[in-house]
Amino acid sequence: MNRTSPVAPGPPADGPGVAGLGEIGLENFAPYLMNRIMGRYNASLRAEMARLGLTTPKMRALAVLSVMDGLPISRLAVYSVVEQSTLSRALDGLEAEGLVRRDADPDDSRVARMHLTDAGRAAFDRMWPHMAAAYGRMFAGIDAAEQRAFVATLQKMLANIRRHGF
Repeated sequence: MNRTSPVAPGPPADGPGVAGLGEIGLENFAPYLMNRIMGRYNASLRAEMARLGLTTPKMRALAVLSVMDGLPISRLAVYSVVEQSTLSRALDGLEAEGLVRRDADPDDSRVARMHLTDAGRAAFDRMWPHMAAAYGRMFAGIDAAEQRAFVATLQKMLANIRRHGF
């Protein structure tokens, strides 16, 4: 099989006729490509994050809270795509730096809700132009219709992942 032609992996791994990763090729395996893209995106932001005293988990938390303030930590972990233990350490640091604050949920005192402070908003606002520029570079040469179709496909994939529990 030609390793450069797109090949769908096929039925579940225990089904007959499943193409192997060697047959699909890394360059046609979406999870690999998504990891490479996100790795490069994060790497392109690393120097600016360091200048602002941020790590990737801290930056992700600030980014999510800039859009959805007041999330419980468990939901923030999901949206920021950071393991909860790693996120908890990042939030401790952000809180010590005065960038976020932790409030008890009014309906359940066992749940902490995270909020962006004015200083946290300012830190994110300093980071955002760099994030937007990296995003723009990622989509260079890709027209608006292709971008919308790509994002729509990613949204469908995310819905599939949620629906099928993996």
